[in-house]
Amino acid sequence: MDIRKYIPEDNERLLKLLQLNIPKYFAVEEAEDYEVYLNSKIEDYFVIEKEGEIIGGGGINYFPEEKTARLSWDLLHPNHHGQGFGKQLVLHRIEYVSNKKGYDILVVRTSQLVYPFYEKSGFRLENISKDYWAEGFDMYYMELYI
Repeated sequence: MDIRKYIPEDNERLLKLLQLNIPKYFAVEEAEDYEVYLNSKIEDYFVIEKEGEIIGGGGINYFPEEKTARLSWDLLHPNHHGQGFGKQLVLHRIEYVSNKKGYDILVVRTSQLVYPFYEKSGFRLENISKDYWAEGFDMYYMELYI
């Protein structure tokens, strides 16, 4: 397994990975948002490769005025859930942000389906917004002090 920085050539494979996670983990409506993110809103984004194939990705966006960074658009190929790849990607980004000056809080906005995964990495649930992402996809706002 290798974690590396995103390059534009990864775009098509990541969009396919998102499709594999719809409708279980992402709403259909989110596909367009993810494509916009990949094309114009990335600040830092990392991909996980296994045997030369991209099996996941996740980003970081920065809010320096708030001393906050946010994990964004985490996804993993469904065949690789529960094998520790997602945890490695989260830990990689926690360390990455911890090494930057000026950031005290790492935020993740996730759903009711995945929030226990982030709790295992130390994130604390702060609030819940019902049907935030789409109907049936609540937003769980979580924070980790770094």
